This record gives sequence, C-alpha cells and structure tokens, in this order.
Amino acid sequence: MASLKSIKSKILSYKKTGTVTHAMEAVSAVKMRKAQERALSMRPYARAALRMLGSVSGSIEALRHPLTRHVQTGKVAIIIITSDKGLAGSLNSAVIRKTEQFIREETLSQAELSFFCLGKRGYEFALRRGFEILHHHTNISDGIDELEFNQISEKVIELAMKGVFREVRVAYTHFRSTFEQQAEMHKILPLSQKIMDHIVKSIPPEKGKYAELAQETNGVQTYTIEPEPEVVLGVLLPKLVNVAIFHKLLESKASEHSARMVAMKNATDKVKEMTHGLTRKFNKARQAAITREVSEITSGIEAMR
Repeated sequence: MASLKSIKSKILSYKKTGTVTHAMEAVSAVKMRKAQERALSMRPYARAALRMLGSVSGSIEALRHPLTRHVQTGKVAIIIITSDKGLAGSLNSAVIRKTEQFIREETLSQAELSFFCLGKRGYEFALRRGFEILHHHTNISDGIDELEFNQISEKVIELAMKGVFREVRVAYTHFRSTFEQQAEMHKILPLSQKIMDHIVKSIPPEKGKYAELAQETNGVQTYTIEPEPEVVLGVLLPKLVNVAIFHKLLESKASEHSARMVAMKNATDKVKEMTHGLTRKFNKARQAAITREVSEITSGIEAMR
C-alpha cells in the first residue's frame, strides 16, 4: 500500500505541474502572437530606415561624422539582449555562447570590453564574468515604444560619439519562425554601407507575408542634404541607429515568447506522458495487490476446510 500511495502522490504532483505549464503555455501563446506581429510589422519600417541610413552613410559629409569614423583606439561595446526569466529553452544560453564565441575569436581582453545589458540573464552573465557594465535594464515591457527605448540607446550613441568605443555590437535572438530562433551578433557602429546591407538583408523572414521584401533591390539612392549636412546628420544618424537597435529588441521579445511557448508545450506533453506511465504502473500495482489479497483469502478458506 505504501508503494501505491507513493505512485498516486507522484501522479498528483505531475498533474499539478502540468496545470502550471499548460497555463504558462497559453499565456506565452498570447504574448507570442502580439510580439511576433509587432516585430514583423516593424520590419518594413526598419528596412526602409536602414536602407536610408546605408545610403546616407556613404556620403562625404557622413564619413566625417563620429558615428561613421573608424578608429583603432577605444573599447568594444556589446549590447547583449536576453530575457529576464528562464523556462525558454536554450534561448538565453545561445546568445551568451554567441557572445563568448565573439570574444574568443577577436581575442578581446576583459579590459577591452564594455557591456550594455538588456535583460536579467545577460546582466548576470556579464556580472559573473567581471566585465565592465555601463548600463543594465531589466523588466523591459513588451509594449515599449521607440521613443522610450531612445533613453536606453542614447548612452551608447553618446559614448560612441566621444570616441570611447571603437565599435559597438549587438548580441540578440533573431526571430525566424515560431519554432526557430537564432542567436546573432551584429555590428552596429561605426556605420558603413556594408553593415547596413547585412542588417537589411537579415530583416525579411524566409516565409510569411513579409517574405517578399527579400526580393526588393538594394540600389543605392543619393540624397541632397539640407540645410547643413552636419545639422541633418547629427539628428538623422543617432535616430536611425536607435531604430536598428530597437528592432533587435523587438526580435528578441518575439523570440523569447515563442521559445517559452514551445518549451512549456514540450513540458506539458512530457507531463502527460509521465502521468500516463505512472497511471499504468499504479493500476498494475493495484491489480497485483488485489490478486494477492484474493489469493490469501482463497488460501485461508482452503485451510479452514
């Protein structure tokens, strides 16, 4: 009977866990749809803005701007975008591995790196490794808009314009589909036509209503800048850099909710499988106990005769 009680207790425990994971799956599904729609609907705007930025960044006036100037001195800044919570499969660990891989390949020392952490997991990673953290922001709302996010990216742009950084990179999760998210490391600063082309090409998804954007040509357009190139570029370049970074935050949000929904669905399915197996085990043990009791009663009756 102790064995039966133990099995029954495990079944109840699994069922309670399944209730929680199923509820989390449902919540993540709702958030996922909203985040996916927002990230995907942002792609045409981000694509157009970055193409404009790519064209402008090739002008003579822009080449003199601090955000486009290539320097050999200064640190490498990494904006690492992760989630605040776990239970999302390998989402965060993939971004962290991508960051560690970049550091190894570039043979960067701890003194050469500065981190901007958006999300608790990335912040914990940088803190644990002893990297310099210039800014960290957790509990970023799914509904954050580009103007609010500008307060976060302003510090990156300000330090880059002062020459503190020789380059700025973003480690994030690129949303490919509900069941596929890919960790990426993109160079943001200093700006160049090559960087903009690479980012623009990665924006359209492989399938879906926005996939046709991949067929568009990337012809360079020329712009006449008025009133003064320095004044216009001083406003335009930081604005478009903010769009580039903000778009990656939206991609990461969509990836997070998708990964968590899939992880919770897998957990719920596993709970059902374990519950089914334990129920069969419980029924077998109970049947064996009943058979044993019947056998003992029968034996007792025969002995009395």
